[in-house]
Formats: sequence, structure tokens, C-alpha cells
Amino acid sequence: MTQLPIADGGEVRRYVLGLFRRHPRELGVMLGLHGLGALCGLASPWLLGELVEIIRAGGTAGTLDRVGLALAGFVIVQSVLVYFARYASARLGERVLAELREEFVDRVLSVPIGTVERAGTGDLLTRTTRDVSSLAYSVQWAAPEILTALITIVLLIGALALVSPLFLLVPLIAVPTLWPATRWYLRRAAGGYLRERAAYARITEGLAETVEGARTVEALRLHERRRRQTDADISGSYWAERYTLFLRTVWYPLADTSYVLPIAGTLLLGGLYYANGWMTLGTVIAAVLYMQQLVNPIDQVLSWLEDLQEGQAALARVIGVGNVRTAGGESTDVPRGNGIRLDDVTFAYVPGRPVLRGVSLDIAPGERLAVVGPSGAGKSTLGRLLAGVHRPGSGALTVGGVPVSALPPERLRGEVALVTQEHHVFAGTLRFNVVLARPGAGADEITDALAAVDALGWATELPDGLETVVGEGGHPLTPAQAQQVALARLVLADPHTLVLDEATSLLDPRAARSLERSLAAVLAGRTVVAIAHRLFSAHDADRVAVVEDGRIVECGSHDELLAANGSYAALWRSWQS
Repeated sequence: MTQLPIADGGEVRRYVLGLFRRHPRELGVMLGLHGLGALCGLASPWLLGELVEIIRAGGTAGTLDRVGLALAGFVIVQSVLVYFARYASARLGERVLAELREEFVDRVLSVPIGTVERAGTGDLLTRTTRDVSSLAYSVQWAAPEILTALITIVLLIGALALVSPLFLLVPLIAVPTLWPATRWYLRRAAGGYLRERAAYARITEGLAETVEGARTVEALRLHERRRRQTDADISGSYWAERYTLFLRTVWYPLADTSYVLPIAGTLLLGGLYYANGWMTLGTVIAAVLYMQQLVNPIDQVLSWLEDLQEGQAALARVIGVGNVRTAGGESTDVPRGNGIRLDDVTFAYVPGRPVLRGVSLDIAPGERLAVVGPSGAGKSTLGRLLAGVHRPGSGALTVGGVPVSALPPERLRGEVALVTQEHHVFAGTLRFNVVLARPGAGADEITDALAAVDALGWATELPDGLETVVGEGGHPLTPAQAQQVALARLVLADPHTLVLDEATSLLDPRAARSLERSLAAVLAGRTVVAIAHRLFSAHDADRVAVVEDGRIVECGSHDELLAANGSYAALWRSWQS
């Protein structure tokens, strides 16, 4: 199984800077409010020192009251500024997060289906849920808190310089311990958190496969095997999390020890100054309080680093989705006509084990081709190749003379569309679900599309007609109705070639035959490739291609193949009986 790409550190940093550059005004307001709040916080240590000096000098009650009121005033103003600063941070964080989520959806929708299948849905699902949630926490809290702490550190260093430049040397006492410990942690944390999230993806993938294949697990009695697989995935996640826990248990104690050293050094240096009469007691107290305040934002930065490392790992996985090479190229060539040609095409999901071998086929514009054969012969793979979901391993596949692999995805979707037996009903109105293929479709076009797939009758009988909310939390649709909605989207999309991969499999035979006749009438003049086990589709087709063991072994009309008395004739007799 192939993992989806992960962005490197440089790409992550450029992306973050780009996000915040889009909002210079909001960022400036947030930083300004935090800076003003930090400035007000600098007044408290100085005023406390002044109070000590006034008391030692026997100052009046009025003087004490004025200093006390000033101290209270600065505390109140600081509280108000911090409140609005946090509000501004939250607004900016929500806006940035909303943009990030929207871009992530665009990135996910641009990933080729074949790539998602090879990577497994668990990886993509984990990025969509757990990684985005972790990233939300980092954007809303970790990033603003670290910016605020950095501003506070700069201001406090300035305050210490005003008290005495010698105090600026005291924080250097912590460097021999704090610097190497932090470097040791950061070098290992990024990889550790990426492995941790990859382990979550494996758990999600395993559980999703077990749930989706519950009937297979039950029928083949695979309970114990799936349980062992889940235990192995959980064990992998346990060891991945244990590694990051080990990093924290080494780093945190060293960091906490380092914080104590500057405060102790300031007390010793300040005591020396005071004992020699070089500095007043109030100034020493202010210096110690400034140093204590300096420790707090440094501790905040280091404490938030863990969350920032998790957020960076999550962001690398989120934006890495966009690094998937798209299934189409950037060719500006316009297909000349609607004909499709396969020339000696071979395809394999696993190297060395081809599913299709040496397939050559010409599909004329407007032709209805039925692809039949036993299960596992390669029929669906052939349909997915025609729709551009997969690229041929060798050989050529062209639409109007242009290689399918050279067509951009948006152009390819206008040429060939694929509808499988899988379908999805989105939460929203029935109208919304149908017009997904063409948002600008009018009411008459929607009605015609539903009528073309025999869905207009039940659609008009819904409580609110086309405005009835369906999908999750709405009016339930039967599997057959959901499939008809998917086919109605296809009618609106209006490509010149349609690949129907057992698209009517959930309908009963009589309804399916009626539906396909309706589709045939509406889609007259378009190329239709129908892949099905129900051979009445072959009976109505212009030609029938029989696929066995990855090869097209027969191709001709229904009557011609019956007369040839080959593989198709045997399938027809078996189906009739």
C-alpha cells in the first residue's frame, strides 16, 4: 500500500507564511494588541519596586495610594488588552483555518481515484479528520500564543537592559542546558509525530476495511485474523506514541531545570549590587520580577512547541495531498472527434501481475459497446482505463487521437464519464444532489434528467418534491433510488462517452431493463460502454466485447457471436438457463 505524499519543512513554512500574508491587517491588529498588553505588564514589576522604596523611605499614605492606583490601573488595562488580543487571535485563527479547510477539500478532490485506492482510504480519512483537528488547535492557539510570547520576550529583555545591561548576561546561564536539549528534541520530534500519525492512519484503514467487509469477514470466518490485524495496528500506534512520550520525558525536566538558573543568578547578582550600594532594593526586586516574567513566555514557547510539532506534522500531511501527481497532463491538444482507441494496452495494479494484457479495441462515436465476461476477468479495470481513472502500463489509449493521460482531468471528465455500482447521496436537497454534475442546470433540465432514469415519479412524490432534504439526517432513499440519482447526474454532465460499470446492478431486472431503455433513448448519438453481468445489455448493444483472463477473446454483434458458438455463446446459454 502506497502512502500519500507528505510536504517537506520548507513547503510547510512557505504555506504558513502565505496564509498569514493574506491577512496583514488582522495580523497587525493582533500583534499590536498583544504588544500593548505586554507593555502594560512591564509596569507592574517597576511599580512594585517603587512601593518597596517608598515604604523603606517612610513615604506618605497618599504616595502609596497613587502608586497602588497606578498599579491597579495598569493591571486593568492589561486585562482588557489581553481580552481583545485573544479575541483578535481567535478571529484570525478561525479565518485562516476556514481557508485551510477549503483548500484541503480542493486538494482532496484533485487526487486521482486510482491514487486514493492504492494508498487506502484510511490515510486520506485520517488526514481529513484527525490531522485537520490537530491543525485547528495549533492555528487557533499554539501559533498566536507563541507569537505573543516572542513579543513579550523582546520587551522584557529591553526592560532588563534599562534596569542594568549586566542582567542581560544572566539568562545565558540556561543556554548550556536548554539549547542542546531543545535541539535534540526538535531533531527527533518531527519524524516521531509523522510516524505517530501514520500509525493512526493504519488503525483507521484496518477498522474501516473490517466494518465495510463485515459480511465477508462473517462468511469466511475471518474474525480472528482481523482481530490480530487490529491488535498489530494498535501495537504500532502504541510504540509510535511511546517514542514521542520518551522525547518529552527527556526534554521537559531539562527545560524546567534551566528556568530556575536565571532567577537564581538574578538574585545573586542583584544581592551583590545591593550589598555594595550600587542598586536600590526596589530595582533589585524589579529585576527579579522581570526575570521571572521572562521565564514564563520562554516556558510558553517551549511548552507550545510540542503542539506546534504536532501541528506541523499534521499540516505536512494535509498540504502533502496536493503533491499527488494528477492523473492528467497539461496538454492543450483538442481531441479530433469522439472515437476511442486502445492499442496493445496492458495494465497491472501490482508490477508483474497484469490484469489486462494486449487489449486492442476501436470504439466508434455513437456506438453502444457491451463488455461481458466472468468475474475477475478485467471488465471493470477496462472501464476505469477508458474513463482515465488509471493509466495504461504500456500501449496507447487515445480519445479523438489525444492520449487520455495527456488530458487535464477537467477536460477528460467532459469527454468520458464513469458511473459505477457505487454511489453516494450527499446531505442536501434532491435538487442539490442532481445538479452536482452541472450547477447551472435549469428546472426543466433537472426534470428531464430524472425522467430519463425513471426517477421523476418517486421524486415528485417526496414531501417537498425536489426541495426535499435527502442524505444524512434527511429523507432516506433506497439503494435503487440513490443509483438513479447518480445516473441523473450523468445525464446532466452530458459527456460524449459514458462508461456504465454495472450501474443498474441494484435494480431488479425488469426495472433495470426499463431504465437502460430510457437511457438509450436519451443518450442516442453518444458512445456507451456498458459493463454488466446481465446479458440483456449485450443483446441490445451494437457490439459485444468478451473479456477473459485480461484479454478480449471475442468482439462482434450479439447474433455474430452466437453464431460463432464461442465464449459468448456459452455465457448466453448459461444466463438463459
